[in-house]
Amino acid sequence: MNLIIDIGNSVAKLAIFDRGELVEVFRGSNHSLDCLPMLCSRYPLKRGIIASVITLSNTIRRQLGRLPFNIIELSHETPVPITNLYKTPQTLGMDRLAAVVAANWLKPGHDVLVIDAGTCVTYDFIDADGSYHGGNISPGMRMRFKALNIFTDKLPKVSAKGEVPMYGQSTETAIRAGVIRGMEFEMSGYITHLQKNYPGLLVFLTGGDEFSFDTKLKSIIFADRFLVLKGLNRILSYNDKL
Repeated sequence: MNLIIDIGNSVAKLAIFDRGELVEVFRGSNHSLDCLPMLCSRYPLKRGIIASVITLSNTIRRQLGRLPFNIIELSHETPVPITNLYKTPQTLGMDRLAAVVAANWLKPGHDVLVIDAGTCVTYDFIDADGSYHGGNISPGMRMRFKALNIFTDKLPKVSAKGEVPMYGQSTETAIRAGVIRGMEFEMSGYITHLQKNYPGLLVFLTGGDEFSFDTKLKSIIFADRFLVLKGLNRILSYNDKL
């Protein structure tokens, strides 16, 4: 069985995979992995992989060092089952890399756009031949709400929960609709733009915010909140066979 660790800007996710099947997922602090001893006693773990978008704390490094099996720390030098065309691979977020690996594995032979709506919203494109072309990064939903409050004098901090009209008729609804509708239009824009050159485009939507939106394009969108974890497991399995 495989131990998969994805450390993000907000939380850490730890998953157990039995070959290609996801067994269980745990969420916790991204500064310590206190559940590791429990997982090692509960499951017959043989190998593992960790990817992090933040600098690993000394606590986590000590915890990883106590594991009774080898664990891969994913980097730009780790072999992956796709072609990476990113010009600065050493700066690429490993969560983005794992997500496109998963998309290519789940939908082989298809052009795929991966939209990850988390702390940031990332847009990453991998073609039908398994070549990753790169992507873009924009502020996530909470970051947008927070920025409107911090960088203005009078705009309040608004929650994502509540009425989302097409046109706000109060400051609260104007902010909420501006952020959420803006993200919807941004996502739809990326999809329709790529469809001009890749008419068979498929889209994976993932991320901690579990963002969804009404669109005529829903038939090509696949929601998978565990896409990064699946990609990490795919990379681990790929390296185990090398």
